[in-house]
Amino acid sequence: MTGQQSPGTTGEPSYDSRRQVVYWRLLARLFDHEEQAALESASLAVVEDIGLPPTLLDPQASVDSVVQRHPELAAEFDGLMVPEPEEDADGGRTAGEADADAAADTRDRAAEVRRAALVSKVLLNVFHSPPGTVTAGQLSRWQSDAGWLERALGCGPGELRGGRAGGPGASPTGTGGGGRTPDLSRLIPEIGPALGSIEAGLVKRMRLREVLADPQLAGQLTPSMSLIEQLLRDKDNLSGVALANAKALIRRFVDEVAEVLRTQVEKSTVGALDRSVPPKRVFRNLDLDRTIWKNLTNWDPEEERLYVDRLFYRHTARKTTPQRLIVVVDQSGSMVDSMVNCTILASIFAGLPKVDVHLIAYDTQALDLTPWVHDPFETLLRTNLGGGTDGTVAMALAQPKIAEPRNTVVVWISDFYEWQTEPLFESMAAIHRSGAKFIPVGSVTSSGRASVNPWFRERFKDQGTPVLSGHIRKLVHELKTFLT
Repeated sequence: MTGQQSPGTTGEPSYDSRRQVVYWRLLARLFDHEEQAALESASLAVVEDIGLPPTLLDPQASVDSVVQRHPELAAEFDGLMVPEPEEDADGGRTAGEADADAAADTRDRAAEVRRAALVSKVLLNVFHSPPGTVTAGQLSRWQSDAGWLERALGCGPGELRGGRAGGPGASPTGTGGGGRTPDLSRLIPEIGPALGSIEAGLVKRMRLREVLADPQLAGQLTPSMSLIEQLLRDKDNLSGVALANAKALIRRFVDEVAEVLRTQVEKSTVGALDRSVPPKRVFRNLDLDRTIWKNLTNWDPEEERLYVDRLFYRHTARKTTPQRLIVVVDQSGSMVDSMVNCTILASIFAGLPKVDVHLIAYDTQALDLTPWVHDPFETLLRTNLGGGTDGTVAMALAQPKIAEPRNTVVVWISDFYEWQTEPLFESMAAIHRSGAKFIPVGSVTSSGRASVNPWFRERFKDQGTPVLSGHIRKLVHELKTFLT
């Protein structure tokens, strides 16, 4: 790489060279699925040097994911490719003004490298479509990334794909002269149809709808978490036979998982023994060992016979103090597995005596699913997987449900990559201080994998409510311990 050296440096690549590295990597990725090691390592060095997260170079990470973890980048992506007006040249500059201009030019060149890295991320995610059969999750991620590209061009999400950006010569990005950012006004009318074509191709490659429309093919499908995710994401686009087959597959999966979880819940008994209730005097409750021990004074050595004048029975009645269980689950795209498992688990606990279960699902909006909590199938059909994450809207529904804190447990399932971290954590801390049991959960999956925001993880640990992460059995154990 050759080029003009950065002011005040020796042997370091110039800003122009760094920008070239980023764009060469973009072109290489677009035209070849195999990564070029030299370009990848050089791009990583550039990105880290300008203070951007390495996640920006991960082609599997959506722009939504990057922005959730680094909210400060959201403003930079908005209008990222909108052209800047060119400043008029002014002659007769003094030496001091010339130095100031040189420093400003250096800052501008550094900003160009940063902008190139961000532009490269958006373009790669949108125009580098996954090969082979496409899942509903991949389609959802692409649609989100396409929305970020439209925002970068100064349009609203869906505006270009909807053909509302104007005709030839019209530019939603403004005037766009000879600024540092290229004037894309002439390309805008072509970008919309191109995005629409890519989206149509992804939907076509899903082929799931064709399979569901054929009862014989649909009957050959084996329900799995990945398949259920696709069905839940695409359920609004299905109708007739395809919708009926999709519902049948979801119900089969729900019933299979429910059977496993129900067995786990029933393995340990809920509630401590209530000794204030006399034991039932039936044979199955007879405490034979205690009866013999208490009657040993009636032993007749000559006859070698034990005379029993009193029988003792085991207590079997258990305390059933009414408990309220509030389950709040993140239904964003990264939490599909947890959403399905928790919906089923909530329905099982709702079937236990004297346990009042409430279920809330949220992304950027919250939905109270309590009326359907006994039927996980109907609950899942009302979910809307995907979108961003704003736990404050769920908290607004959860807090009024805490009538008796000492008899309430709040289970909050999320990766905790939130937009409003401080106010949400303070609300959670207030629940803990009130005397209610607060259980933060990073995952409720079959595999036990979890990704939790380190900021929340540390604060939950300091509060004395460490994040549960791992197999769903851990959550079952925690809940049963509270209900005992």
